[in-house]
Amino acid sequence: MRRELAACGLLLGCGADDVQDVGSDGRTSSTASSEVGITVIPTEAMRFDLGMLDVGDVDCGLHNGDLGLSYIWIANSTQGTVSKIDTVSLKERGRYVVRPDAAGNPSRTSVNLSGDVAVANRNGGITKIHALPERCAESNGMPGIQTADGPDFLPWGVEECIAWYTPMTYVSQRPVAWTQGVFDPDTCSFREQKLWTAGMNTPGVIDILRLDGDTGAVEAKVTIDDAYVDSYGIYGGAVDAHGNFWGSQVGQAKLHFVDYDTLEHKSWDLEVGAYGITVDSQGYVWTCSGNASRFDPATETWQRVLAGEYGGCMEDGHGTLYKATPGGIVAIDTTTLAIEHTYALPQHIHGISVDFYGYVWGVSQGSEAYRLDPADGSFETIGGLVGAYTYSDMTGFALSSVGVP
Repeated sequence: MRRELAACGLLLGCGADDVQDVGSDGRTSSTASSEVGITVIPTEAMRFDLGMLDVGDVDCGLHNGDLGLSYIWIANSTQGTVSKIDTVSLKERGRYVVRPDAAGNPSRTSVNLSGDVAVANRNGGITKIHALPERCAESNGMPGIQTADGPDFLPWGVEECIAWYTPMTYVSQRPVAWTQGVFDPDTCSFREQKLWTAGMNTPGVIDILRLDGDTGAVEAKVTIDDAYVDSYGIYGGAVDAHGNFWGSQVGQAKLHFVDYDTLEHKSWDLEVGAYGITVDSQGYVWTCSGNASRFDPATETWQRVLAGEYGGCMEDGHGTLYKATPGGIVAIDTTTLAIEHTYALPQHIHGISVDFYGYVWGVSQGSEAYRLDPADGSFETIGGLVGAYTYSDMTGFALSSVGVP
């Protein structure tokens, strides 16, 4: 069943005039145009709706499929590749090697508002891949564009939809998170998209880096020399509506923040263990392990509920957080922290993502992923993955829906 686009997703209009609903706590139920982290270049006769921000309507064919945002990108860690899966047809539309030696051990993926993906390699290095073949450029000397269109991947150097690869010499490099960038209605495209990542060589010392999304060049670096001492550094990352970076260390360690403009760094002790991380549509930061822990950046306070197990989590833009739980996925009310529902799936779920049609995805640590319909609990199974392991913003939906408290 093809569902309606999720309200307040990137491509469904719910302009700022329509979504102002202030609750008893003084927070708006969704984000007004002045609050989101997308800058829009003014143009005449704009009528096109972009996510939580009403920017008018430009007749340039922008819709979910055109932007490549009907895809979920799942890393095949043990194969050194990433799979591009159509969230509507459930067909794998491409598979790509993500490091020249195919030994990167990729894990986290992040999808920008253009639909392109960045993949972090645990063993060092970041790769950007174009979602659509028409964006890819000649690079291998053979006529036409050579690119995978299914699970059979092409060798590095033959595949031409690799936008760029930035090598990095870290023993642990896990988080990756796009910023929103600037939308130009005249060209129907985003520009000035940036990419956050982090790496570690010495326990307790972490580099947080911001890359140019077009070239992969490192344009800013913040070194933290008093981080929690472990073997991983920053374990997961996300951005808020202003493009600021939020990263958590695994276990009962620290939550880190880096300001996009000033590069100011702050950190807070975690009250309980952390694994996955996401920012919701109200601007709360969530860390997820055996608890779902909600951090309020405005008050710098935590609230939490015992729920599920280690793994990923993501909100649906309407106040429900989905996270991994033994035997399936649990749904949590982001305001009350009450458990709303538990959905059974055939095996352990590690990664969680929500797509632009309102489906919730669960990624195993094996060869399967599941597309869950939270309306009735039914699910579809996608096979053929190899050591699947992703629990970040695999669709780009979280980036499109983040808000500010």
